[in-house]
Amino acid sequence: MDTLAATAARQDRRRLRHAMLASGGFVLLLWACFLAQHALDRLGVDWTGLTLTPGTGAGLVGVLTAPLLHGSLEHVLANSFALLVLGTLALVVYPKATLRAWPLLWLGSGLGAWLLGDPGSHHLGASGLAHGLGFLVFTLGLLRRDRAAIAAGMIGFLFYGGMLLTILPHEAGISWQSHLGGALAGLLAAVLFRRSDPPPARAPYSWELEEQQEAAARERADADIAQFEPPAPADVPVLWQRPASAPGTGTVVPLRRPASAPVESSRKRGD
Repeated sequence: MDTLAATAARQDRRRLRHAMLASGGFVLLLWACFLAQHALDRLGVDWTGLTLTPGTGAGLVGVLTAPLLHGSLEHVLANSFALLVLGTLALVVYPKATLRAWPLLWLGSGLGAWLLGDPGSHHLGASGLAHGLGFLVFTLGLLRRDRAAIAAGMIGFLFYGGMLLTILPHEAGISWQSHLGGALAGLLAAVLFRRSDPPPARAPYSWELEEQQEAAARERADADIAQFEPPAPADVPVLWQRPASAPGTGTVVPLRRPASAPVESSRKRGD
């Protein structure tokens, strides 16, 4: 039992380490792109063509590139923390579902801004991806309802429950359209990939152990009683069998009816 627990603990630590490395690697990519933006600004190179412009054919390029761009230090910091927390949480509990959902979240956040954004506006930033991860974790917690899924959903809601409000217009200059697209993609991905990861093995509760012990005790008692019961009639050995040479039909023996006893007459005598 101790060996199994130690093995499970090592697997959990390995999964957490891989999840943190993957989320941290993507955050480092965002910072590398942010530093490259500043380097291009100093060189006088216009990189706004990589942003997402709603309703235009050229703006579709931004569906792929806009999540890697950010407009300010505060912008990239906020998205970095959200992606690090939610990405690690999602990859720890749902590694396969998260990897399969990632392209859908990326496209959903971009297409939401491209379809619903104001003409002539420019959208950039990875906040749509963060909303997609948040809604993926929330929805999988509701759909799967095992202990790990519920815990992940509660932790995600504790830190980023405000995402339920930021998918609607609330502040000028905030791309709520990409938030909404990412959230819808997260909901869809949760429904599609809810069975991608097997439910984690859980230790039984104390009352479950008691029920199992009581059932085992009843089975032992039934076995003890069964060994003292007489055998069933079908199991009793046959002591005599009709010989094979005997005719197929039996002999009818007539029985004589007994003679009727004489009836004695009685007289009624008076005094």
